[in-house]
Amino acid sequence: MIEANILILNDNPQERELLQRICSSAGTVYLASTLAQAISFLESKNIHVLVVNSRFASYSSLKGLLNKATSLMVTGSDEEKIKAIVKGWPLKRYVDYYLMPLSASNNRDFLRVMQAAVEHASLHLQVGALQRRVERTEIELQDAYSEIKEIKNIINESVIRELEKRIELEAKYIWFKKEKKKLEEILKDLYTANDVTNLLDIVYDIKGIVRAQGISLYILDENETLGKYLKPLVLDDSFLSHADFAKHVVLMDSQDFAASVARYGQEINTSDLTYDSRLSKRYIEQLKYPLRSILSVPIMHQNQVIGVLEVYNKLNRKNSRPKPFTKEDQQILRTLSEHIAIAITKLNLIQYDALTGLLRPDPFFEKVIQKIKYERKRRQEEASYAMVMGDVDWFKNYNDRNGHEAGNRLLRELAKILKTSTREEDIICRYGGEEFLFFLSGVKNMEEACRITDRLRKKIEEHYFDYQEYQPRNNLTMSFGITYFTGESFNNLEKISKNDLKRFANEADMALAEAKGKKASFLVEGKGKETSLSKNKVCVYYKRQNGRVKEEVIESYQHKFVEERRRYKRFYTSTILIFKTNGSNKVTKTINLSLGGAKISTDLKLPLAQTLDIMLILGNNACQLKGDVVYSEKAEGEFYRYYSGLRFRDLSFEDRKILENYFASLRAKESSLSH
Repeated sequence: MIEANILILNDNPQERELLQRICSSAGTVYLASTLAQAISFLESKNIHVLVVNSRFASYSSLKGLLNKATSLMVTGSDEEKIKAIVKGWPLKRYVDYYLMPLSASNNRDFLRVMQAAVEHASLHLQVGALQRRVERTEIELQDAYSEIKEIKNIINESVIRELEKRIELEAKYIWFKKEKKKLEEILKDLYTANDVTNLLDIVYDIKGIVRAQGISLYILDENETLGKYLKPLVLDDSFLSHADFAKHVVLMDSQDFAASVARYGQEINTSDLTYDSRLSKRYIEQLKYPLRSILSVPIMHQNQVIGVLEVYNKLNRKNSRPKPFTKEDQQILRTLSEHIAIAITKLNLIQYDALTGLLRPDPFFEKVIQKIKYERKRRQEEASYAMVMGDVDWFKNYNDRNGHEAGNRLLRELAKILKTSTREEDIICRYGGEEFLFFLSGVKNMEEACRITDRLRKKIEEHYFDYQEYQPRNNLTMSFGITYFTGESFNNLEKISKNDLKRFANEADMALAEAKGKKASFLVEGKGKETSLSKNKVCVYYKRQNGRVKEEVIESYQHKFVEERRRYKRFYTSTILIFKTNGSNKVTKTINLSLGGAKISTDLKLPLAQTLDIMLILGNNACQLKGDVVYSEKAEGEFYRYYSGLRFRDLSFEDRKILENYFASLRAKESSLSH
């Protein structure tokens, strides 16, 4: 952390003394009890952060007193009043707040907020200094360009050669302006990046700034098996999926350029690779082009390496042949790595999965342990929990047909739905590939855990996903496995470990295997062996007493709460449906279909009780029908999508026959897939 100047403006002596003691670890602290004293410091000192009590913090009180880089941190006890003050400041000013009073337990949280304010002020100053240097260079180049215009009517070889040089200088000046603009755009994008996809898109732009043939971005990770290692989010321009991470991890103790940078925190810039032992096998086999030059810099946060940024093969502007990276390239990459570190810290990629934004397994288990211990202390009665494993049905089929990028988009969309559909007290992580792991707390019994999970299963079943019509059941679904347990399941709640929780995760995984129709090696309740199409359901693992022995049981959960009675079987099939409304034809797809009606997805809300003219495409047949709108509701989490229910009316014998034949073909398709 930088040495910063911090001004505390507070007329409460006790709060002022406490804030001084905490802030002293972040920099030099100046104290003011009145606005007049504060103005004196602001005029004479380069203040990075102003910590101001809410009584003095309004924009009208401090307008014109702060320089552009000064961050503002508002303190006080009235949160609503403080929020109103923060909203009154311009968006370009960094403003944060912290509620008083402070105590020893939350000093660290206050200092973390303070450090963010100091870092923002420092970066603002750095960007300003960079812009001033660029402006000075522009002036020098403009002067050189002006001299070219003075050369007139002199024709000899030496002057022509000089003119050519100056024309080349002008071309360099134009190129420099373009590169400066690109760099400014990258810095702006880094400040505003609010998800991992934004960050990785910016990484591709960095490659163009230093004119490299390829780029990689690694973050530092750790698990019990490998210890600390580098995990590539981008490898030679490719955005890796979860399944690819394991193939490309870089162990910290390996002879490797990236590993060496991560171990020692030192940059590497070399084109002499012939006898370099750090040229590991992966650079030879996994890069698109032979490695001729490499520039690798550490990504640091608070003097700790959290990742590595690496570019390959410097390109010549004329003929694209590789050459060494320059010191200017090294400086640019070093500066950008500092901004990437802030973006990584802001997005918390150390704890969260890069693709979905959900927790990774290790932080997930840590949060579960904290949750269990907290609930144990908070109440005396025995707490109950459930661990739930969810898996996308036929995900390989989806990936193989539509491509890995479509698979990644699907996982991001699924993560969003799962996160918004679970309760606030539940914890969710991406466990691996297309698997998600949930921790449900505060469940009363096994039945409630199953009911919560089945609602989640149904939410996925009824949501429309791109390309779902090409899945084996013409719908994209998930299967779930549950294990239910209480605090008594642990030998010692004070010493609960990740291994204890992984045991329950394994039990949920066994139930999930049954839900997906995989053969289990233990007792299965129900009707015997399931077919390969036995997915999209919830199974629960538990132990029951059989004499003196507890035996493992896995059975399918049958949804028991009351639903509306339906006369006709639903088929989750996606087929084209055309309807006429407001004088124009609209084309959509069905979500499910029966002899009684259809559920469709639309981009507008349909009036209730309206009768629509419908054309339904069923294979090689088309049915012209009429349908009454029975409901039209906005899809949760979607701004411009509605789910609407249509009830067929006056169905003719011919149309009924076409529908029945179509449903028979769907049953036959399911039957053929099960053998």
